[in-house]
Order: sequence, then C-alpha cells, then structure tokens
Amino acid sequence: MLQHDPQAIPYPGLPQDTDYDGDEDYLASLPPFSAPGPTLSSRTSYDISMRSASPTPPVWSIRAQAFKQEGGRELNTCSEVYRLPADNEELDRLNKQHEMFIEVMGKYPPCLPDIMRDDVPGEPKACLDLGCGSGAWIMELAREYPNSLAVAVDLVPLQYLTIPVNCRSEVDDINLGLEHFHGDFNVVRARLVSSGIKDYGRLVDQAAHCLRPAGLLDMMEFDFHVYDHMEDGNHRRCELDTATIDQPWVARWMTFANVAARNAGGDPDAATHLHRWMRANPHLEDIVYQDYWVPVSPHASFNDFQKRIGSRMRDNILAFLKSGRPLLLGSGVPEPIVDELQVNAERELRTAARAQYIRCQSVYCRKKVS
Repeated sequence: MLQHDPQAIPYPGLPQDTDYDGDEDYLASLPPFSAPGPTLSSRTSYDISMRSASPTPPVWSIRAQAFKQEGGRELNTCSEVYRLPADNEELDRLNKQHEMFIEVMGKYPPCLPDIMRDDVPGEPKACLDLGCGSGAWIMELAREYPNSLAVAVDLVPLQYLTIPVNCRSEVDDINLGLEHFHGDFNVVRARLVSSGIKDYGRLVDQAAHCLRPAGLLDMMEFDFHVYDHMEDGNHRRCELDTATIDQPWVARWMTFANVAARNAGGDPDAATHLHRWMRANPHLEDIVYQDYWVPVSPHASFNDFQKRIGSRMRDNILAFLKSGRPLLLGSGVPEPIVDELQVNAERELRTAARAQYIRCQSVYCRKKVS
C-alpha cells in the first residue's frame, strides 16, 4: 500500500476539543494584526507544538509553504502537474463558475438528499470533495447537513475566515493515493480536476473504494475542447493543432491548454473516458451519464437561457485565459504566442462571434452494497 502523510493544517479543521460555542461557522484563519480568535484543534497531523500564541505566524508560515509566485500568479507548491493558480482571483472565478453550474445542472444528483439524511443514530454521514477548489460546494453541503462530516481536499488549504464547524480542510495531492480514506464516506465528489490527475482511471477506482456501501460517486470533467454549433442542432468538436496560430481563437487556446496539461502530466482527455471507466468498475452500479453543452458566449442565435449562461461562461473563460498563462508558459509556449492567443480569444468572446459550446460530461453512480 502506498503510504503518505497528507499535509494537514491548523485551520480550517474539524474541531475536536475547542471552547468555540458557535452554531454554524467557526474562525478558520486570521488576517495580520487581528485580535486572537478562539483556540481550535483539528483532526490533522499538524504538530500542536508548532503553533504560536498568536495565530498570525502559522497562517503566514502555511501560506509561504503552500504557494509560490509564477507569472504574476500564486500556484500551489504540492504538485507540478496541476498548473492553474490558487490565488484570490482564481477562487473568485471558481465561485462564479460554481454558481453558473448550479443553474445549468442543479446542485446535487437527485439521490444525494436521501443518502445524506441523518437516519442512523450515532453514525454521521460523511462527504469527501476531491480537488475542492474554492470549497464553495463542500461548505454549502456542510451547512445544509450540519450533522454530517465534510472533508475538503486540495493542493492548498481553504482560504476563508470562517468555514462550517463540521468541515475539515486537508492539503494533499490525490495522485499519491486515497487508501487512508477507504470505506469512510457516503458521498465522494470530484469535478474539473483532470488537468492535475496523472491517472484518472485509477482515481475512479480509488474514489469507489472510499465509499461506504450504497454511497454516491459524483464526477464531472470537460475535455479542453470547444464545439461548434451546427445548423442541424448537433455539435462538432474543433479539431485543431498547435502548429498554426489562427482562428478560431478560443478553440485554439483550448488546444494549447490541452497539450500543456498533458505535457505537465495531467489527463485532460479524461472526460471522454469517464463513463466507460465507471461502467467497467465492478464496485459501481446505477450509473447515470449526462452531457451538458454550455454556451461559450451569448451568440445571437441562442435562446434567452443560452444567452444568459453564455454571458456567464464568457466571463468565466475570460478569467480562465488569465489563469492559464502559467500553464501555457510553463509548457514552453513563447510569451508572444500566449499573448496573441489570449488577446484574440478575448476579442472573439467579447464579440460573441461564434456559436460554440464547452462540453461537460457528468457521471454519477452508487457503490454496490455487496
């Protein structure tokens, strides 16, 4: 069995012995020059002797350990595979993306409320969010199910002053394995993490092992491609290469991002195989596959709903073009080419010049009882 020690943090964690008496959220970190907050402990491997009487030094120390500056953005220091930022600008993009996807897909698979119902005395339900990003989804779930236990795993800690008292943040690279989580959770979720995953098929298997019997596995990815809207209502993938620097610009930029993520060790094509991997897993059943075609911009030919979502996705991709600069530059794309791709893609988005979509492929299923 692969052994590793996830880097746990003194914040935000699931309190075990604390004098905090709040009803919902608790103090997770403090900005510089703030008054000290309540004393907390958490189920983590962080050595209590490392803490200072003031919360500020550990916060700054952890931030220095968790982040590095690259291309004007803050990236994680845990993984050389995942090359997108983890700074406030990126968290803002992820939060807005989360709200957009709720409007498009809903917040939860239909079976989740039944699974998370607090119906067994002394056995709290537990949820694991792998690659939690901004943490918006896992914190909302923790608040909606206050008797549950919620674990948020990412390459950097959750970056909020308060998080729900029943939510714990763990800093870990899930490429190293999830054996320490096997059999612990009623719900396991992973969305839009493929660019940071070396072997996504293995991740599916590991996530299935983390589930309790009848638990829910919810995964979604996109394939780093853009699709043209066809007159017959179908969608055609833009098959481009990186040898040409020309329109269509958003699709071209995505092609460069796909290649860069793969060169860094990620699995950007995982979305294409996600359904097959779940069907092939002997531990999973009741598999539900869904395609979501999300407009890239509010093109004139779209209906009102598509235009509204297209406006939000356009803003998301505009921010993503900036977030992706360290990824492209780190893969060896010359900065003048990155600039040319970005400027022209931004113009194409702002003018809603093309009727195009991003394809999100979602699969959720249950773990077999026996």
